Amino acid sequence: MKRLLICTTVLLALAAHAKLPAPVLTDEAKAKAAEAAAKTAHGNKVAAFQLCRSMDRAAAHYFKTASASGKAVKPAQAAPACADPGPFVPAAAPAAVATKS
Repeated sequence: MKRLLICTTVLLALAAHAKLPAPVLTDEAKAKAAEAAAKTAHGNKVAAFQLCRSMDRAAAHYFKTASASGKAVKPAQAAPACADPGPFVPAAAPAAVATKS
Protein backbone atom coordinates (compact mmCIF):
# COMPACT_ATOMS: atom_id res chain seq x y z
CA MET A 1 0.00 0.00 0.00
CA LYS A 2 2.84 2.38 0.87
CA ARG A 3 4.60 1.51 -2.35
CA LEU A 4 1.49 2.42 -4.38
CA LEU A 5 1.15 5.70 -2.53
CA ILE A 6 4.82 6.58 -3.14
CA CYS A 7 4.60 5.70 -6.84
CA THR A 8 1.45 7.75 -7.27
CA THR A 9 3.05 10.72 -5.53
CA VAL A 10 6.15 10.52 -7.70
CA LEU A 11 4.09 10.28 -10.90
CA LEU A 12 1.98 13.27 -9.90
CA ALA A 13 5.09 15.29 -9.10
CA LEU A 14 6.60 14.44 -12.49
CA ALA A 15 3.38 15.29 -14.28
CA ALA A 16 3.21 18.64 -12.51
CA HIS A 17 6.66 19.59 -13.80
CA ALA A 18 6.00 18.51 -17.38
CA LYS A 19 5.76 21.42 -19.80
CA LEU A 20 3.11 21.56 -22.47
CA PRO A 21 3.83 23.19 -25.79
CA ALA A 22 2.44 26.65 -26.32
CA PRO A 23 -0.99 26.54 -27.94
CA VAL A 24 -1.07 27.50 -31.59
CA LEU A 25 -3.85 30.00 -32.20
CA THR A 26 -5.21 30.36 -35.67
CA ASP A 27 -6.69 33.61 -36.93
CA GLU A 28 -10.15 32.08 -36.55
CA ALA A 29 -9.47 31.16 -32.92
CA LYS A 30 -8.14 34.66 -32.23
CA ALA A 31 -11.26 36.18 -33.78
CA LYS A 32 -13.52 33.95 -31.69
CA ALA A 33 -11.59 34.89 -28.55
CA ALA A 34 -11.85 38.59 -29.38
CA GLU A 35 -15.59 38.29 -29.98
CA ALA A 36 -16.04 36.40 -26.71
CA ALA A 37 -14.13 39.15 -24.89
CA ALA A 38 -16.30 41.79 -26.55
CA LYS A 39 -19.48 39.93 -25.54
CA THR A 40 -18.24 39.69 -21.96
CA ALA A 41 -17.38 43.39 -21.86
CA HIS A 42 -20.82 44.28 -23.25
CA GLY A 43 -22.48 42.01 -20.70
CA ASN A 44 -20.60 43.82 -17.93
CA LYS A 45 -21.79 47.18 -19.30
CA VAL A 46 -25.39 45.92 -19.39
CA ALA A 47 -25.10 44.68 -15.80
CA ALA A 48 -23.71 48.05 -14.67
CA PHE A 49 -26.58 49.83 -16.46
CA GLN A 50 -29.17 47.61 -14.80
CA LEU A 51 -27.56 48.17 -11.40
CA CYS A 52 -27.54 51.94 -11.96
CA ARG A 53 -31.24 51.94 -12.87
CA SER A 54 -32.17 49.81 -9.87
CA MET A 55 -30.24 52.13 -7.54
CA ASP A 56 -32.05 55.13 -9.08
CA ARG A 57 -35.42 53.43 -8.51
CA ALA A 58 -34.50 52.55 -4.92
CA ALA A 59 -33.38 56.12 -4.21
CA ALA A 60 -36.54 57.55 -5.78
CA HIS A 61 -38.69 55.22 -3.68
CA TYR A 62 -36.80 56.17 -0.52
CA PHE A 63 -37.20 59.91 -1.13
CA LYS A 64 -40.89 59.46 -1.95
CA THR A 65 -41.68 57.41 1.15
CA ALA A 66 -39.44 59.44 3.47
CA SER A 67 -41.00 62.74 2.48
CA ALA A 68 -44.51 61.23 2.69
CA SER A 69 -43.85 60.05 6.25
CA GLY A 70 -42.67 63.51 7.29
CA LYS A 71 -38.93 62.80 7.62
CA ALA A 72 -36.55 65.60 6.78
CA VAL A 73 -34.76 64.51 3.62
CA LYS A 74 -31.71 66.24 2.21
CA PRO A 75 -31.84 66.80 -1.53
CA ALA A 76 -30.12 64.08 -3.49
CA GLN A 77 -26.78 64.77 -5.08
CA ALA A 78 -26.88 64.88 -8.83
CA ALA A 79 -25.68 61.48 -9.95
CA PRO A 80 -24.50 60.90 -13.51
CA ALA A 81 -27.20 59.52 -15.75
CA CYS A 82 -27.19 55.81 -16.44
CA ALA A 83 -25.70 55.13 -19.87
CA ASP A 84 -27.56 52.47 -21.83
CA PRO A 85 -24.99 50.38 -23.75
CA GLY A 86 -27.56 49.29 -26.33
CA PRO A 87 -27.65 45.89 -28.01
CA PHE A 88 -24.49 43.92 -28.67
CA VAL A 89 -23.10 44.55 -32.14
CA PRO A 90 -20.40 42.09 -33.16
CA ALA A 91 -17.35 43.47 -34.92
CA ALA A 92 -17.23 42.97 -38.67
CA ALA A 93 -15.68 39.68 -39.64
CA PRO A 94 -12.19 40.06 -41.10
CA ALA A 95 -12.00 39.64 -44.84
CA ALA A 96 -11.10 36.17 -45.98
CA VAL A 97 -7.44 35.78 -46.78
CA ALA A 98 -6.95 35.29 -50.50
CA THR A 99 -5.19 32.06 -51.32
CA LYS A 100 -2.67 31.74 -54.11
CA SER A 101 -3.75 29.53 -56.97
